[in-house]
Order: sequence, then structure tokens, then C-alpha cells
Amino acid sequence: MALSFCGNDRGSNAYSVDKGVLDNGCFVDALNLVPHVFLLFITFPILFIGWGSQSSKVQIHHNTWLHFPGHNLRWILTFTLLFVHVCEIAEGIVSNTQMESNHLHLFLPALMGFIAATTSVVYYHNIETANFPKLLLALFIYWILAFITKMIKLWKFAEASLGVQYLRFCITALLVVLYGLLMAVEINVIRVRKYVFFANPQRVKPPEDLQDLGVRFLQPFVNLLSKATYWWMNPLIIGAHKRPIELKKIGKLPIAMRALTNYIRLKDSYEEQRKTEDPEKSPSIWKSMYQAFGGPILLSSTFRYMADLLGFAGPLCISGIVEHLHNSTEIDRTNKVSNMTFGVFFMSSTELLQNTSVLAVLLFLALVLQRTFLQASYYVTIETGINLRGALLAMIYNKILRLSTSNMSMGEMTLGQINNLVAIETNQLMWFLFLCPNLWAMPVQIIMGVILLYYLLGDSALIGAGVILLLAPVQYLIATKLADTQKSTLDYSTDRLKKTTEILKGIKLLKLYAWENIFCDRVEETRGKELTSLKTFALYTSMSIFMNAAIPIAAVLATFVTHAYIEEVRLSPAKAFASLALFHILVTPLFLLSTVVRFAVKALVSVQKLSEFLQSDEIGDDSWRNGEMYMSLEVGKKYKYHGDTKAINRKGRYRMDNYEQPMRRQLRPTETEDVAVQVNDGFFTWGSNLSTLTDINIRIPTGQLTMIVGQVGCGKSSLLLAMLGEMQTISGKVYWSKYFTGGLHIKNRYSVAYAAQKSWLLNATVEENITFGSPFNKQRYKAVIDACSLQPDIDLLPFGDQTEIGERGINLSGGQRQRICVARALYQNTNIVFLDDPFSALDIHLSDHLMQEGILKFLQDDKRTLVLVTHKLQYLIHADWIIAMKDGSVLREGTLKDIQTHDVELYEHWKTLMNRQDQELEKETEMESQTTLERKTLRRAFYSREAKNQIDDEDEEEEVEEDDDDNMSTTTSRRSKIQWKMCCRYLSSGGFLMVFLMVSSKLAKHSVMVAIDYWLAAWTSSNPFLGVLQHLSYVPVFIILCGAAIALCLITSLTVEFLGVAAATNLHHNLLNKIIHAPIRFFDVTPLGQILNRFSADTNIIDQHIPPTLESLTRSTLLCLSAIGVIAFVTPAFLIALVPLAVAFYFIQKYFRVASKDLQDLDDSTQLPLLCHFSETAEGLTTIRAFRHEARFKQRMLELTDTNNTAYLFLSAANRWLEVRTDYLGAVIVLTAAVAAIWSTSQSGLVGLGLTYALTVTNYLNWVVRNLADLEVQMAAVKKVNSFLSTESENYEGSMDVSQVPEDWPQHGEIKIHDLCVRYDTMLKPVLKHVNAHINPGQKVGICGRTGSGKSSLSLAFFNMVDVFEGKIVIDGIDICKLPLQTLRSRLSIILQDPVLFSGSIRLNLDPERTCTDDRLWEALEIAQLKNMVKALPGGLDAVVTEGGENFSVGQRQLFCLARAFVRKSSILIMDEATASIDMATENILQKVVMTAFADRTVVTIAHRVHTILTADLVIVMKRGSIMEYGKPEILMEQEDSLFASFVKADM
Repeated sequence: MALSFCGNDRGSNAYSVDKGVLDNGCFVDALNLVPHVFLLFITFPILFIGWGSQSSKVQIHHNTWLHFPGHNLRWILTFTLLFVHVCEIAEGIVSNTQMESNHLHLFLPALMGFIAATTSVVYYHNIETANFPKLLLALFIYWILAFITKMIKLWKFAEASLGVQYLRFCITALLVVLYGLLMAVEINVIRVRKYVFFANPQRVKPPEDLQDLGVRFLQPFVNLLSKATYWWMNPLIIGAHKRPIELKKIGKLPIAMRALTNYIRLKDSYEEQRKTEDPEKSPSIWKSMYQAFGGPILLSSTFRYMADLLGFAGPLCISGIVEHLHNSTEIDRTNKVSNMTFGVFFMSSTELLQNTSVLAVLLFLALVLQRTFLQASYYVTIETGINLRGALLAMIYNKILRLSTSNMSMGEMTLGQINNLVAIETNQLMWFLFLCPNLWAMPVQIIMGVILLYYLLGDSALIGAGVILLLAPVQYLIATKLADTQKSTLDYSTDRLKKTTEILKGIKLLKLYAWENIFCDRVEETRGKELTSLKTFALYTSMSIFMNAAIPIAAVLATFVTHAYIEEVRLSPAKAFASLALFHILVTPLFLLSTVVRFAVKALVSVQKLSEFLQSDEIGDDSWRNGEMYMSLEVGKKYKYHGDTKAINRKGRYRMDNYEQPMRRQLRPTETEDVAVQVNDGFFTWGSNLSTLTDINIRIPTGQLTMIVGQVGCGKSSLLLAMLGEMQTISGKVYWSKYFTGGLHIKNRYSVAYAAQKSWLLNATVEENITFGSPFNKQRYKAVIDACSLQPDIDLLPFGDQTEIGERGINLSGGQRQRICVARALYQNTNIVFLDDPFSALDIHLSDHLMQEGILKFLQDDKRTLVLVTHKLQYLIHADWIIAMKDGSVLREGTLKDIQTHDVELYEHWKTLMNRQDQELEKETEMESQTTLERKTLRRAFYSREAKNQIDDEDEEEEVEEDDDDNMSTTTSRRSKIQWKMCCRYLSSGGFLMVFLMVSSKLAKHSVMVAIDYWLAAWTSSNPFLGVLQHLSYVPVFIILCGAAIALCLITSLTVEFLGVAAATNLHHNLLNKIIHAPIRFFDVTPLGQILNRFSADTNIIDQHIPPTLESLTRSTLLCLSAIGVIAFVTPAFLIALVPLAVAFYFIQKYFRVASKDLQDLDDSTQLPLLCHFSETAEGLTTIRAFRHEARFKQRMLELTDTNNTAYLFLSAANRWLEVRTDYLGAVIVLTAAVAAIWSTSQSGLVGLGLTYALTVTNYLNWVVRNLADLEVQMAAVKKVNSFLSTESENYEGSMDVSQVPEDWPQHGEIKIHDLCVRYDTMLKPVLKHVNAHINPGQKVGICGRTGSGKSSLSLAFFNMVDVFEGKIVIDGIDICKLPLQTLRSRLSIILQDPVLFSGSIRLNLDPERTCTDDRLWEALEIAQLKNMVKALPGGLDAVVTEGGENFSVGQRQLFCLARAFVRKSSILIMDEATASIDMATENILQKVVMTAFADRTVVTIAHRVHTILTADLVIVMKRGSIMEYGKPEILMEQEDSLFASFVKADM
């Protein structure tokens, strides 16, 4: 009966109960089984029947989840209980080995207790999610029974005077305490929920978040186990494999994490400081951050300390296992008898820890716990960091809405600064918060590590630690240098981007003038500087990586060599490998400490900037101090309603009728019934003490049209802003009439529909821009669109008025933008409308239409008060009231009649101006106005949609996935592949030599690292009885190996980084050359933003992000592989266990990579709208405040922030999901390695080697996956760049050699066009069909025709810019298609319709090739009437031209283009609609110049205004790509029915 429950040792009477039942130890143990069996009997049927049937039908949805009182405490106690049970089982089994026969009662009750405890927590969890507390009674009874039975056992032990020195006594005592506590928790649930023994049980609803099914982030609501392992993420991450994760899937944030909640927390503690401390002192952001978010940070730090302390269990367990591996586990039987009580063996606490199997299990548990705590700590800090970022963003946004306008315009706060605050500073603070627990955890970790090393190795440990500490400052130095280099790299890359943008914007001009290579070299030059900086960056990075790898080797070398020489005692394997593991642990905090300190410094700077920003001037604080009382109520306190984020109730038209006779205030004598706004003695300023507006006394009559006129810069716009309260008042008052604001609407005082001079649009659809948050009313919307004649423009847009415009959508021209802004002002239901020069960007037809339909009809019908600032004096006849301004004060005020009678001089002056404007009117009413032009450019942007499919568009992939489910499988496989092809492409860009060097040095390095450790194992396990000399013979080899390893570390880190630099150099160079030499068609089809993205974001990733990722990936992969190799070498049995582990690892990484990529994309795509919203708000401040829409914009900002934060939270939770899983896998690897080692018979030194390596695996497994996922995302950049590298270049060669072309060709300028057919692309229809013409040398030719008739295409054909597929153009006897492009284009000149200037000097713009003398340049400027102006500039020809030539007017820019054409003395000049965007005066200059300076050259003018070509020698009239009429203008005029005649008539 070998397996009897009580054992059957000889001479023992196991089953006798002579001394009393309870004195038989075996019976007491049997009694202990009762409660466990009872629990299992009761709960299993309930679990299987109740939940078996239910879960098969329906998943319990999370809107029923609850936490009973004491939820977390119960989970913690249960986990502790399980751990104690494990100890009890271990103790029982080890004691059992000391007995003659098996005593099952030593460990069976403990095993059953373990099972029962597990069941209890499963049972509890199911009851809780179903919210059915009555069933908890079973648990209550179980805890009582278990408590009683354990008490009896403890009492018996105490009676037999067995004390604390015996382990079994301690364990029993612990169990009694735990059962007692669990009983107390259970009683508490009964007390609170009253579910039994009470008449009325308490009904409880789940938390608000869970009832809202939109909340998908369940981390705060799941139980502890799921919290620790992120089990609730499984469906999301595994589901990502089938369907990409969309925003819908990640839902909303729980309330506690929303930006609004956190904003209120932070703001309260911020404002609190203002009150308590002296009000003058600025509140400290650090303090308010600590008050709002200190709690979670402390919690996280606690977790972190626990994890760090548990981390040291690894090395200690290893040393224990190695030490006791071959010492006999048999304990002398002599003292056995003394330990026998109740007929069984009792062991002391230390004896258990000498058992290797027990140590292996302990090691496993310690690792699992350590990793769980570490991930919990990370998660808590990240969640807090995200909360903080949300709060800060909301704070910054609220501040932006209150910034005083003068701050923005006077340049104290630029848009760039605000964008930096949002994009950089908040993120820096968030990152600081992520890393800050390290600041106080790492020093503790380092000190503990050094103490343990000292305990293991004695004095020599201090030398090793000394090496580490001495090299730490070097690390810090390198880290700071890295940051500096990164800054300078950034400066160069912004510079390069600016130049690239200029090239892409002016690409047409560059190609027509054959200058693309010159400008390409400018970019290459900047890129060269950037690359030098990048090389320095690479050098420092590789140094940093090298230090990180070399420090532990150096430390180990120093320690073990000194140990060999100093100490008498030979190093045992146990100590050697424990200290090796400790060194590995120490490296991480030292490496990270430098980063953390750097982040802390950055955070200090960020907080400084933030607090400066939060202290800056606000609007409306002091502007109204001296107003009347009721004034201050309305204007001064207009921020009173700031906290109110509910939508403002907008004043509807219908509501107005109810308040026709509101309670009126006693009117003041000055204030008559019909005044909407009145300003008395106003002096206003833009922040400096000089007043911009002086002595303003005006009134704006209600319901009438008031016009404000005056010269440029006389303060018209400022007057509007002063009335809106945007300017600072020095003295005086602004009264707003009470006529609208019936008593109830004080808060909604005068929302004013305001259209600013500089049009401001949202990044939204056209419709959203016009309705601007008001309810959509179809009839009204249509009327507004017609009034602003937007319909034709909307028809051109790809999705009509649902098209996105702005940064992420389509760029509209100035006129179109302005009309949308006016439409917005008209559409709003406000009583007052302010329009600031709405006609400035419109041509005459549109202005008239807008005046008649929009202003006179639409607004006057509504009886709205309208203030209009304008330069168009011909509209003065419509005004009811006129305010004339001059130099910041009012010149005249009254009706037109008043002014006519009282101020004759002014009236006359106006009259002459009006006449001049009328003449312009006649001239301007040509057949093709500016608007048509704008529409044409719009159409040009879209007619290429068909051809778009050829270009690898980024959105292509998403489109495929949205198809139906049939091709589900194909998309899945496509998404999960990492682009190996792209990796190869990237590596080959780096050059094969570098790749070879990298691979070979990496392999060599890792082999040497393994060799070092192997040698250490051999050395320590060598025969202990060797003499000292043989013992020291191991040292030189050890030194040589370590030296080699350090050298190889340096080589590998350098090769990887410089491979990256080489690849970046090549990719950018090829990309730039491909794009610059692409045909013009490519630029029509590809959006500018997309090309720029390749040069900015993608190039940045290739430059700076791929190399470190690649390095990290190869390093961690090789470390893991070498570790597994070593373990397998030591204990081959390990390979069997490796198979299931590898499978598990494969699936984890496969699922994670897909999910991570999706979440990363979501994070990126939600970040952009948020940043856009901030910059939009900052730009449109005045408009938003005039409209009173702050609350709506705030709401939008909170939504955008929350969306972005949700994505980011899910991304970090997914990372935790992965890390917990890989860490557990690592722990299992350690366990299997340990168990295999214990059973095998290998040397103890080798076992230590295997276990040390197994410990490193846990650290690096998750890095492999993380880096793989990152690399996958980053390789997308290479893919995008690569897609552009396949574009066709223009054929630059031509069939003729340059030497065959005469130097002075074209000498005469004779042009023959034979049967010419032209198309833009092989896919498209021809735009010119069989055109024939002959132009004699020196002739002036005019080409006219309606839009789209092929005029411009003809001009491009001269330069071979379009695909000439039939016929030819012969210039002076040479077919231009045969010429090399460079030659052809450098010999002709053209003036384009849009003037393009480049940043740099005037000289660069006229003659970038540097071939002309100064005299020739001055001559050209003189001809273009620019000489005097340029002479006056500082630097003359070297004067600065800003980006896009913004520092010159459009007319001047056009004249510069003329000068540019003249500098190139070519005998053929082509003018493409060059006068379309110029005022009359400039145009006359141009005409004169062309007639005189180009008298002997051939000039081809493509005309917009037919009267410009009436003097030409030859006129060509085109229609639909063919020539309709051809001849002298006089002859064509005489033919009544000729097209030309009809054009001229229309133009007159």
C-alpha cells in the first residue's frame, strides 16, 4: 500500500486515534480537505449549467458589468492565497521525500486548496459580470469552513510547541490570516449590497461608461487579471487580422480620461494657486500638474519599485540553482528524528530554498510577477501622460481663443510658436511623464545592484561598478550632443524643404527656361550640409549604441580579472553567473538614465514656454474698463460664459419676432432709435502706445447699408475690429444697441457675421464652410450660393459642395476663397454683417453680381445692418450712409447727398476716381475674366482624374479593403506581409559593401560574446584543485576575447549607422533627380502635397528612423537566437519545449504586427486634424470671436483631442498586450531551461551559462516584435519614395547633337508649324489637331480663343513640353523635336501668366546661370521700368526676394518676369496671357516695352483681352484645338461674321 493517504511507515500507527481524534496529524489534514471538496461540489454544477448554457448563446455584454465592494482586495488576497498554496505544496512534496513511504496527506490537501482557490475566483468573476450576488453565499460558507479547519491545525501545532522556525507552521498561520481576511471581504459585500439577511437589497447599476456601448476602452473596468494581462484586448487584436481597425472599432474614451475632465482638474489646481498665493505671482504649472496627476504617478512608482526588487530574484535564484545542483539534497538522517512530530517530518524554512526544483519554480513566479508589475507601471504612466496631454491641449486652446489680436499681429505670438506648443511642447511633457518614474526608480535599482554584487564578489565588484559609473557621464555627454545635432539637422532640412517647395511650385517656369538643374543643385547643396549633420548624428548614435554594448563587457572584464588576482577563493560558477546577470540588469538603467535626464531638461524648457504663453495678454480684460456699466456687462465680460461648453442657443430669425418690443433701456440723448453701433471719442491701438485710430465718432444706422471708404492703410479694417472689441481701447466707448438683444439674449450679444479681408477657410467641406455651424436651410443656402456666383465653381469640384478644401483637400484660388467667406457671412442669421473689402480679389462681373444679388437684394430684404469696407467707389450710390476715412480718423460721415452738398472737393475727387474705374470697367469686361481663369486652373487640377490611376496613390490600399468580403483573404495576406522587397531595396541603396560589412561584423560580435561567457563557464568550473598558476592561465584569453568584443561592438554600430546614411543619400538624390526631370504632366496629375510629403516626412523617416530600428532589430534578434542556441547546447532537451513556444511566439507577433500598424495609422491620421484645428483657430481668431462661435470650436477641439488620445491609448495598450505575452513566454523559457538543466547531468558552469542567457531572452523578445512592427511602418516610406522612382523622365537627349546646332540659333525667328497634333498624355485625347501656320521673322502674332481652345497648349508645344505625336514645328530650319531639350529651351523666352519669383537675390531671379554682366541686367530692368525701384532697395541687384516674391506687388513681379525674358536675348518671345493679372497702368507699360524693346524679334502673344492684340501683324483665332481664322486683324475685323470681330465687339 505504497500510496496510502497517511503513509505506512514501519512501527508507526498512522490510523490510530488513541490519543484523541484531533491529535492524529493525518486526521487534521483530512479535515482540511472538507471545505475544498464542498466548494468544488457546489460551484461546478452552477458554473457548468448556468454559464455553460448561457455563454454558448450569447456573450455577456459589458453593460452588465459591476464590481462588488472590495473587488480589487479580493483579487489580491486570492493571488496571495494561490502563492501560499504553491509554497505549501512544495513544502509537502519536499518533506515527503524524507519519509520512508509516501504520505499523501502532506501535499494533497494543499493541492485541493489550490484548485478550490482558483475555482473561487472564477466563480466570483462570473457572478460579478452577471450581477447576481445571491450566489456569493456559497463562497461565504467556504471561507468560514476553511478558516475553522486551518485554525484547528494551527492550534494543534502550537500545542505541540512547534514554532516559527518550522516552515509548515508559518504557512498554516498565513493561510489562517488570508482566509480570515477573505471572510471579512465577503461580510462587507453583504453589508453594502444587503443581498441576503436584509429585506430590501440594494439595486446597483454599472458605471455610466459601461452603459454607453460606444466606450470600447475597458481597461479601467475589467478585473485585475484581465487588467494585468490585457486579456480584454484579445478580440480587437485578433480581429484586426480579418478587418482593419477603424475609428468606429476603438470607440470613445471613458469619461475619466476625456480631455474635458482632465482639463477641469488641471485648470482648477492652476486657478487655485492664483487665489491662494499672491495673485501677482504666476502659478506654477509643475505644482498644478502634481496636484492633478500626482496620485497615479505615485502608484506607478510603487509598481516600478516592486518590479525592480523582484528583478534581483533572477540572479539570486540562478546562483542558488547552480550552487545546489550537485550538492546532495539528502539531509543527514541523524537529525531527522528530532523533527518528527505527529509522525511526519517538519523542515526549516532555509532547507526548502536549497531544493533546486523549488528554486526553478520560484524563479518563474518572480519573473512573471516582475514583468506584470513593470507593464502595469508603464501603463499607468502612459495613461496619465495622455490625460495630461489632453488637459494641456485644452488649456492652450482656451488661451488661444482669448489671445489679444495685437499679440498675433505684432508678432509676439506667431502661428509657428503656437503650433510648436501644440505639436512639440505638450508631447515633450507627455514623454517626460512616461519616463519620470525612472528618475527615482533607477538610482535605487543601481544602488541595490551594487550592494548585491558586493555581497557576491567582495571588493572586485566595486571596481566593475566603478567602470560603469565612470562611463555614465560619457553617455550623458553623447546624449546631449545627439540632441544638438538633431536640432541642426532639422534646420537644414527645413531649409531644404523650402527650396524644394519653391522648385515644385515654379517647376513649369524652370523647365521652360531650362533652369531645373541649376535649382536642383541648390537643393543638393543644402542636402549636402544636412547629410554632413546626419553623419555627425550617425556617429554619435553609433557611439551611444557602442557604449551601451561595451560598458557591461568592460565591467565584467575588470571585475573578474581583479577577482582572479586579489581574492584567494576561486570564483564559483554560481557567483560568476549571478554577477553576470546582475551586470546585465545594471546596464539598462544606466543607459536610460541619460535619456531620462535629457527629457527632464527638455520638460523644464517646455513648461517655461507654456507658462509664458499662458501669461500672455488676453483680449477684453482692460479694453472696456472705462465703459458704462451695462457696457462692461456685455463686452468686458464677454468671456463670462467660457466654461459653458454647451452650444450657444443661436438667435433664430423667428425668435426675433417675439422680442419686437423688448424691455428697452432709457435711451441716452446721443443714442437714437435706429443706431446699431455707436462709437464716441474712440482712441484705439494695436498694443503699442501709438493710437492707430484717433478721435472716432461714428454711428452705424440699423438695417441700412453703411460703406467705409478711404485709401489703402487709412484704418478701415481697424475700425471694424475696434467695433468688434479686438483692439485695445485707450479711451472712448463703443455702444451696441439694445434693439436686438431682448432681455434674454444678453449672453448672445451681437454675434456679428464678419468676412475678413484675408479670407479664412476651415479644412472642411465647402458646405460646412458656408453654413459654419448654423442649421442647413436648403432655400437660403441656394440663394447665398447664387448671390456669390459659386455654383459654377462648385460644379467643377470633384464632389460638389461636399469636397474638402484647405490643407488636406483642394486649394482654391484667392477669389474663390473670398467668395466662400462672403457666402458664410451672408448665410448666418445675424442682425449685423461686417464685410471687409469683399471685392478685392474678384473681377468686375462677380463684384457687380455680388453687389446686386447678395448685398442689395439678399441682405436688404432681411433688413440686416450691413457695414461694407470697399475701394470700389462706383457702388457709393447704393449706400445709405458713408464713412470716409483718412489716416486713422474719420474725414466725413453722412449720406452721399450730404457729402455732395457739404464737401464738394471730396465729391469731385471721388467722381474722377469713379470715371477712371468705369473706364477700367469697360476694358475689364473682356470675354475671359479672372474668374474664368480661376475656374480654368481648377478644372486643370481635376481633368487629370482619369489618368490618376496610373500613379501609385496612397489611398489605393484603403480602397481595396473597403470592397466586399469576397476578397477578404487576399487583403489579409497583403496586409500582413512585411515588405521584404522594400528592405532589399533599402539595403541595396546603402551599397553591397556596407551590407556585407554589417552582416559579417554582427555575426562575429555575437559569436565572440557567446565565447566570452562560455570561457567564463569553463574557467569557473575548472578543477578546484589546480594550482594558482594554471588558474590564472585562463585570464589572458578572457582579456583578449573581451577586447575583441569591444572592438566589434564599435565596428557594428558604425556600419549600421553609415549604411543608413548611404541609403538616405542615394534615395534622396535619385528621388530629386527623377522628380525634377519628370514631364510637366506628372505635376498636373500628382498633388503638390503628395510630392512634398516624400521630401519631408518620408525622407525624414529614411534619414533618422530606419537605421536605429534596423540596428535594434538585428541586435535583439541575434541576441535571442544566440541565447536559444546556448541553452540548446547546454541542455538539448530544451529543444523539445521550444517547438510549442515558437508557435505561440509566431502567432503573437503575427497578430500584433497587423493590429499595431492599423493603430499606428489611426494615431497618425487623427493627429493631423487636431494640429490643423489649432492652426486654423489661431488664424481665424477674429472671425470666430465676431461670430461668437468659441464654444463650438472648443467642443470640436475636445472631440479631436479625445479621438487622437483614444488611438494613442489603444496603441500603447496593444504594446503592453504584446510585452506581457512575450515576457510570459520568456519566463516559460527560463522555467523550461531551468528544469531541463536540473534533470540533465551537465557541468554546473554550463547550467549557469544557460540560465543567464535565458534571462536575457525575456528582455529582448518583445523588442524583436516591436522593432519588426516599427520597421514595417517605416518601410512604407521607402515604398512611397520608390513608387516615384519609377516615373518616366522627359527625353532630354534629342536626336541631334548639341554641336550640330549653330551657336546663335534661332537667328531670325521664323516659325513654321506643319500639321501639328499635340496631347498631354498618351491616354488622353489630342488638344491640338492638325494645326498649320507660318510666322515670319520679327512678326508680332496674337493668338486668341475661348478657354480650353488650345492657346496655352500651343505655347507649350514650342518648348516641347507636351507630347507632339504628329507633325512638327520648324524654327529657323531645325525641327525642334530633334533638339536636346536643354538647348531648345535655353534659346527661347517666355513670360508666363502667373509671375513666379524665387527666394534669393534679384540677380538670381534674372540670371541664375550667372552668364550676364551687371550692365545687361540693369538694361533689362530699365526696359521693364523697374530700374529706379531696384536702385532704391538695399543691395541693388543683390537685394533679397522673399519666398514667392511676396515683398513685391503682383504687377512688379510680372515686370520682373518681363525683365527676365529680356535678359535672355532670344529672337522669339512667347507671352502667355501675361497681362491677365495686372492693373491697367502696368499693362500699358508692358505693351510699350514689347513694341519697342522687342521690335526686331518674333513675339507670340496669347491674349485674354482682345484689345491687346489689335495692333498685331497677324492674328490666329483658335477653337477646340484647331485654327478657325488666320490673318491680319484689320482684315478679320471687316468680316462681319468672323469670330474675331465678335470677340472684339464683346470686349469693347
